[in-house]
This record gives sequence, structure tokens and C-alpha cells, in this order.
Amino acid sequence: MNFAESFRIAVRAVFANKVRSALTMLGVIIGVAAVILLVAIGTGVQGEITGTIEGLGSNLLFVFPGQINTGGGGGGGFGGPPSAGKPFSLADAKLLQARLNGASAVVPVASGAGVLRLGNKSGRSTLMGATDQGAQVFSATLGGGRHYNRSEVDASARVLAIGYTIKASLFPNSDPVGQYITVNGQRFKVIGWYEKQGGSLSGDQDNQAYLPITTLQTLTGNNDVRIIMIKAADATNIDLVRAQAKRILEPKFADNITVMSQDQTLGILSTVLDTLTYMLAGIAGISLLVGGIGIMNIMLVSVSERTREIGIRKAVGARTYDILSQFVIEAMMLSLTGGIIGILIGAGGAWAIQSVVPTTVTPWAVAIAFFFSAGVGVFFGVYPAWKASQLDPIVALRYE
Repeated sequence: MNFAESFRIAVRAVFANKVRSALTMLGVIIGVAAVILLVAIGTGVQGEITGTIEGLGSNLLFVFPGQINTGGGGGGGFGGPPSAGKPFSLADAKLLQARLNGASAVVPVASGAGVLRLGNKSGRSTLMGATDQGAQVFSATLGGGRHYNRSEVDASARVLAIGYTIKASLFPNSDPVGQYITVNGQRFKVIGWYEKQGGSLSGDQDNQAYLPITTLQTLTGNNDVRIIMIKAADATNIDLVRAQAKRILEPKFADNITVMSQDQTLGILSTVLDTLTYMLAGIAGISLLVGGIGIMNIMLVSVSERTREIGIRKAVGARTYDILSQFVIEAMMLSLTGGIIGILIGAGGAWAIQSVVPTTVTPWAVAIAFFFSAGVGVFFGVYPAWKASQLDPIVALRYE
């Protein structure tokens, strides 16, 4: 019996039990779709955040309290967990601003949680505080209004600029500039709003409100600065500025600070996000394993149900290879069909949620999911096929 005949018999056997075949494929469909979708989300988020950091420019430094071990290599992988350090203050940022020679901007950044309210509409948001120089290091694009200025920072003025999500929620049909909202129960004037930005290191930027750092500290009662961003005047002297920053802050922090360039930050971030993406793919792959076990279970049931058929075929001359190939082809059909459907569902799901979370369907994820589903069919189909091929024709013919 040639391959074409084995394939024809396998197709007929699969379609003879349509519902059972569909339920058998369901595990593979779910597994492949989950792998495609989760990897697409992980890759999309990584690309979005990486693009945001790259958009800030190559001459940017990030100063963190505590030690972050970058592993010592150029790849930027974590060599160990970060150690907590004494938090920065506005005085530290002012010291850097006064003593750094090659910096065009020194921006302390703080954050807090807030409830924004307008009439009967309200929502939770992240409050981001910085100085007037923040506009030089952040990549946000104003859709209307302006950024707060130095006098407003010095006076702790109750002004703020809002992200796109906040504008759409509180001011769906009007211009927010010049209007007033309450933030944690205090009245603020909206002086600007930003175009849609998406995700970043600090979360969903579109659901953030930006206000002077002095105002934020007064509002939250917390004077800590979580990070200081330094923009070098020239990308060629980035190493000199980094050395200066460490030297200026070392007497107060006893070298318990980390100054990282954009490349180092991207390297660490890529390592973390790659690990997260692979972990998500591995978790989704478990469902593929479960689907493979389902295929083996159904194939064993099929062998039991068709014992007499196998006996008749062997009695009229079917070889062990013929029986083996028939059942392997059936298992492959179930897994490959499920894999193709799963790829279509996963890719379609990634496209459907692009407006909510950034997604990127990568060819390598599709290829891995497809070939893994094929491997599942072969691996879990061989044992039932081998068991069928080893049946004694006399015993099989007597089977009831």
C-alpha cells in the first residue's frame, strides 16, 4: 500500500468522527494560539518601550539610587538583583545642575498615585513630577496647550498637563486647556495635553498627569526623587558626563548609585523582556503538551475501536509499516490542522488587540508553533500507531 492510499484512509477515518476530531484538535489550537498571542504581546511591548527610550536620544544618562549590576559586559544583562539605596532629593539634582560641565539638562523625576475628578467623572492616574527641563528629555508631543515653566516649578503651582487617555475620559468633547479639575481633592488648572504615546518604562503614559515636581511633593508629602535624568550637550562626551555625575554624588552616597547610558538601559531592558517573553511562550507551550496527550488518548481509543478492521487488513496482506503509517498520518493530520487553525486565531487575536496593547507577530514564533504542533502529532501518535501495527491478526479478528 503506497502513501497516497494510507493518506486517503487516514482522512476518511478522521472525518468519520468529526466531533471527536474537532475536540481532539482543540488542545493544539488553544496551545498554538496562546503561544502566538503571548509572544506577539511580549515582542510588541518590548518594541514599544525600546522605541520610546531610543526616541529620547543617544545622549541621555539615567542616575538611580543603589547599585544595579549590569553583569560587566556590553550585553547589559543583570548580574544580580539591584540593591536599595538612599533616595535622591531635589538638592542632589540642583547640585548636579550647578557642577556638571557637559550637561544641557538635569531633570529629577518623581511619581505618585492620584485620583482625577471632573464633576461626576473620575479616574485613577499616575502623577509624574519633573522640572521645566523635562520637556527636553521626554518624547511626549503636545496636542494642545503648553508645558509648565520654571516659575511654576519654583512656586509649586497647581498646574498640570494630562495624557491622552485622561483627556478622552474627562474632556471627550471639549478642549481641556484652561479648565480646572481636582487631583486628590485639590483644584488644578489644566495647561496642556499630550498626543497618544502608549507604554513606557513608567507604565501607560496616556494615563499619566504631568505636574511640577515641587507641586507633586507637596501633594503627596513625599520629597524623594526616584531617578535623575541627565542630557549631555554632546553625545561624544557622554562618558565624561557620567564620570562627573558619579564623582559629584559619591561623597553623599558613598558610591551607592548607578549611572547608566541609554545603551546599557536598553540592554538590561531587552534581557528582562526577552526572559519574560520566553517564559510566557513556555507557559503557553504547556497547553500544547496537554493537547498532544489528548491526541494520544483519542488515537488509543481509535485503535481499540478498529481492532477488527486492523485484523482484516493484516489478514489480506497489509504490512506492519502500512498500519503504522496510517495511524501516524491520522495523528499528524489532527495536530497540523489544529496548528494551522491556532496560528490563524493567534495572529487574528494579536491584530484585534493592537488598539489596547502593542503586538508584533514574529515569523520565528509562528514557525516554532507550527513545527512544535507537528512534532506533537508525531511524538504522541507513534505509540498508538505502533500498538496497532503489532496486533496479531488472529486475535484482532476475534475481537468484539
